Amino acid sequence: MKQTDSLSPPPASFADRLGIPAPLFWGFVGLLFFMIGDGVEAGYLAPYLEGHGTSAGNTALLFTIYGVTVSISAWLSGPLSDLWGPKRVMWIGLAIWAVFEVIFLACGIAVNSYPIMLLAYSLRGLGYPLFTYGFLVWIAAATPPRQLGSAAGWFWFAFSGGLPTLGSLFASFAIPVIGEMATFWSSLGMVVFGGLLALLLTREPTGSQRLAAPGTPAKEIFFSSISILWREPKTFVAMVVRTINTSSEYAFLVIMPTFFTKVIGFTLSQWLQLLSIVFLSNILVNLFSGISADKFGHREVVAFGGGIGAAIMVPAFYYVPQMFPGNFMIAAIVGALYGASLAAFVPLSGLVPQICPKEKAAALSALGLGAGASTWVGPAIVTWFESWHGVEGIIWIFSGLYVASALMTMCLTISPEARRYLKKISEREKQKRAAAAAARGDIAEELSLSKQS
Repeated sequence: MKQTDSLSPPPASFADRLGIPAPLFWGFVGLLFFMIGDGVEAGYLAPYLEGHGTSAGNTALLFTIYGVTVSISAWLSGPLSDLWGPKRVMWIGLAIWAVFEVIFLACGIAVNSYPIMLLAYSLRGLGYPLFTYGFLVWIAAATPPRQLGSAAGWFWFAFSGGLPTLGSLFASFAIPVIGEMATFWSSLGMVVFGGLLALLLTREPTGSQRLAAPGTPAKEIFFSSISILWREPKTFVAMVVRTINTSSEYAFLVIMPTFFTKVIGFTLSQWLQLLSIVFLSNILVNLFSGISADKFGHREVVAFGGGIGAAIMVPAFYYVPQMFPGNFMIAAIVGALYGASLAAFVPLSGLVPQICPKEKAAALSALGLGAGASTWVGPAIVTWFESWHGVEGIIWIFSGLYVASALMTMCLTISPEARRYLKKISEREKQKRAAAAAARGDIAEELSLSKQS
């Protein structure tokens, strides 16, 4: 056996060829099922509550407080992963979701108790970000820099594929068959199944370890996840960009149903179909943009595909359907391009860990905070500015914000120090792979000699 044979790298696995880190494959599969379960209620919880006596104001309050707890939990996922390890954080997130979902359904919805619903649903909001963003931290910690863009794309593919797309689709088929209440309970089963699939079958060792340096006190870990915003100003910029990313999406959920049904002339069913097309496009391009970032650069994809693309497509989503009133196909094409432009922001999740390679969890916490903030920033812009120039004024505010996000993204460069650190990590990985290949070669040679003897 030649020496070069023993050092040759093993053939790439199916997961690696897809751009998924092979040791984390089942984590991605489990994440998809978890988010399908989480998204089951997305399309019908609000009308269900209002149809059973909960006022529109109380329903809005329920979702607002839920959004706040989601934001807090998204931030906490980083420092807690540093402190306890991502896998433990995911276990905690799964447990919180399951326990408070049971309370929400059995003690809240079943007996129509609004105080219990408000408390349980709000606390349940702590669960899914700990699970999902804990897994994102795990991905950042265990994935080679060369593969981070693709891995981030697959993460958001699984995330948005479940919530709201496949979750709502599942509910649309389940409700006529088993009823609304049973469909709520089925979401619990889906979440638990996905969570256990990810946690029991994913054995990559990094996720089970504390990510912070041994001896680092908890107070310092939590403070660093906030102080990184001014110690590393680029993480603050990335947080703002991430907030802008999906803020228009949440604003459009408020203003666009009326616009398309009253102004464009679509039926409610057509609007829901259009919304599904927007999300489907977003899911597919989530994956494509992550893979593209590994080839063409993270900043370039985010700035031009995301910032400039969305700055163009937001006004197009408003004006083009007015040029072709009632034409669903034209609206669907423009909506799909709008959804694609939002997906082009995905490489931020791969870029930020490279900007701060020594504090990946803290840096991703900033992104999580931005993602959570977008859930209320978008509707807040509607509240503050709709009386200014109506929907048209809001459209141009978002277009301007996306141009600003493109300019900010171009400032997100990787410092020479961070590049040197990443290069060291890459060299260590190569040495480990070479050593593993050499070990396999030695074993194969020993087996060959033993057979000959």
